[in-house]
Amino acid sequence: MTMHPIFGVPKRLPQSGCLWYEDRVQIRSVDLTDDDIELVEFARRVVDANTDGEDGVHTMGAAVRDAGGRIYGGINLYHFTGGPCAELVALGHARASGARELSAIVAVGNMGRGPVGPCGRDRQILFDYHPNIRVILPTEEGVRSVRVTDLMPLAARWTVESGTQEFDPAVFRDQG
Repeated sequence: MTMHPIFGVPKRLPQSGCLWYEDRVQIRSVDLTDDDIELVEFARRVVDANTDGEDGVHTMGAAVRDAGGRIYGGINLYHFTGGPCAELVALGHARASGARELSAIVAVGNMGRGPVGPCGRDRQILFDYHPNIRVILPTEEGVRSVRVTDLMPLAARWTVESGTQEFDPAVFRDQG
């Protein structure tokens, strides 16, 4: 069988004959900077100041940093219809405050849960609107920083003007 460039060599499941990949995708990550640690602490303060308990509707805080180093916070609003995640609230806060280019984002759970990775919807939104942003999240090597593009292998970008775009491998190349 041919090796997939991202997922490795497929194997066949004995009963079904379906293909599966034993190796997981390797995501490049880097150690947190002092600015990243400050961002995590800001998100922690947001959730600690605004949580309403383990089963409440405000259980996640987020912080986003713009290119100028300014930090904006947000708190989730849980609702069974899919209320906004803390990351989306922080993005809205940043935009409403004039921030346009964002460099990093993190979400932190209440009750001392620490950093939590973004859900699929948030990853897609970050990928579409801020493809150069770094996401702080737990990894096998501890809490680290990763490019949002590394969380979205083979994803297609979407734009307001043109809708879903064709796959563009240039989106996934290091920007510097």
